[in-house]
Amino acid sequence: MAKKVAVVMAAGKGTRMKSELPKVLCLLSGRPMIEYVLDTLEAAGVERIIVVVGYRANLVRETLAHRKNLEYRDQTEQKGTGHAVMMVRPSIAEYDGPVLVVAGDCPMIQKASVEALFAEYEQHPAACILGTAYKDNPAGLGRIVRDSQGNFQKIVEEKDASDEQRRITEVNMSYYVFHCPDLIGVLDHLKTDNSQGEYYITDAPAALLSQGKRVVALPVLKPIEGLGINTTDELAIVEQAMRKLHITCDNRAI
Repeated sequence: MAKKVAVVMAAGKGTRMKSELPKVLCLLSGRPMIEYVLDTLEAAGVERIIVVVGYRANLVRETLAHRKNLEYRDQTEQKGTGHAVMMVRPSIAEYDGPVLVVAGDCPMIQKASVEALFAEYEQHPAACILGTAYKDNPAGLGRIVRDSQGNFQKIVEEKDASDEQRRITEVNMSYYVFHCPDLIGVLDHLKTDNSQGEYYITDAPAALLSQGKRVVALPVLKPIEGLGINTTDELAIVEQAMRKLHITCDNRAI
């Protein structure tokens, strides 16, 4: 199998965290939250990790200087998750294998899930494999819509969902494995016709599907992996979840 590559989006501010730090450097059980993401990727055998930095980029580099295997790309303007991945294009232009795209503020990412996504790519190659999960309470998350044969059709955000679609419990978790050439190609098809005027990587699966590419929604993630951190309240929730799972500042996510 081709070398495993991961892109970690880590450019955002910590505004809603009430911190002057980049969000991914806010402490979670004594460590910057991005450290848990990086630990898990390394434990899952990812050989090449590219971190997209933006706000106080030098501080992120300095904080992670003890990790010698990281590469960095700068996102000087934060124009969305799709734009963050666009910044990586020069680094992966010649690569022809799988690229995992994840956020640096999702510290509950699990080794088994990362391995399952890469294994699916190896066994059944696709332009995009979305990691999904079933949640008893899917409120606020994009729903996975499938056709009558069970094939992925689209992601519908909750605000755009019909009553029937809101009853869907399979949700998008924003973990993606792309075939690199397909990822590079689809970035030019992302649009900014949304309320934020930004490029969203969330739009990439449907864009690839419209091109006749194979897109798979794979429900291998645990609901807990969707615990991202945007506020101090969410930080407290994740810290509590970590204590329940006996994850400390000295060991890796399970």
